[in-house]
Amino acid sequence: MTTPYQHQSQAPVPPQGPPQSPPQAAPPMPPRQPHQAAPQHPGPHAQAQPQPQPQPQAHQPMPFGSPSQPYAAVGPYTSPIPVRRTHLGNALASEWTKIKSVRSTIWTLSVMVALVAGVGLLVAAGTSDTDYNDVPTTLPGFFGILLGQLCIVTLGVLVITSEYGTGMIRTTFTASPQRSRVLTAKVLVFFALSFTTTTLALTLVAYASMGMHSGPEVMEPTDDQILGATVGAGLYVSLLGLLSLAVGSMLRHSAGAITTMLGVVLLPSILPAFLMMSDSLRDLGVKMQEYASPQALASLFRIDDSLNSGWPQLGVLAAIAAGALVGAYVLLERRDV
Repeated sequence: MTTPYQHQSQAPVPPQGPPQSPPQAAPPMPPRQPHQAAPQHPGPHAQAQPQPQPQPQAHQPMPFGSPSQPYAAVGPYTSPIPVRRTHLGNALASEWTKIKSVRSTIWTLSVMVALVAGVGLLVAAGTSDTDYNDVPTTLPGFFGILLGQLCIVTLGVLVITSEYGTGMIRTTFTASPQRSRVLTAKVLVFFALSFTTTTLALTLVAYASMGMHSGPEVMEPTDDQILGATVGAGLYVSLLGLLSLAVGSMLRHSAGAITTMLGVVLLPSILPAFLMMSDSLRDLGVKMQEYASPQALASLFRIDDSLNSGWPQLGVLAAIAAGALVGAYVLLERRDV
């Protein structure tokens, strides 16, 4: 027997068509439920109908790629900045940028050129033709380079010790972990700059002096004398600068390295006077005086016929500078910054 409380009117269920695939970009919407009629005359014994619970929706990942390909595979990351292998040319460009942008470099080279050219031209203008009877007319450059070499020595020290003093050497070695490459770039850039500047200043003085003094009573310089007074003297001073750079790399202190190099330049010129007082040390004093910086430059300028050509002193200085650079390379790789 069916009571009116248990009877429920059912609405006709519309026919359902084929299932439709959900859209790609958004989760499918739940189908619309048909209208159900409320029970008529609910009584005290009627049971409550359970309400349908919403079904949890599965998490869908965010699409990648273009809208036309929402689920395209993601490949490895490619940097938009071009990456290429570094070489010595990059280190040379970096060191050239640093050496030309530092004020001390410009001022030191300017003082050197002013001393070499200024003092040399003053000497050439203050002498007469009769003063060059037995000496070549390239002699005025000798007096200027004696003072100008101290500027090159100072610059060679500051090229590397200035970075240690400011702490920028850490940035340099971080950008270029190969320390030997950094030191090689410093050596090449400094040597090219110092040799070119010094040789040009000496050449200016030499040809200006030859133009001021000429005649039958003037000793015309030979090609070897011109070569020694320009290229030879410029090479000698540049090697002194390389020695200073090596000492600065080993000591890593500007004042200490400059003081050491002043002793290397000046001590061989002063100490022989005391060594010659002793008969047993006289030969050592003569040999030390021969290879001192002023005597070597005088030999390159051919001031006296009793002196040699100056190229042996140049070879000894090159060997000393090479040995100091080897020590600088070894210590640079073994020590921390």
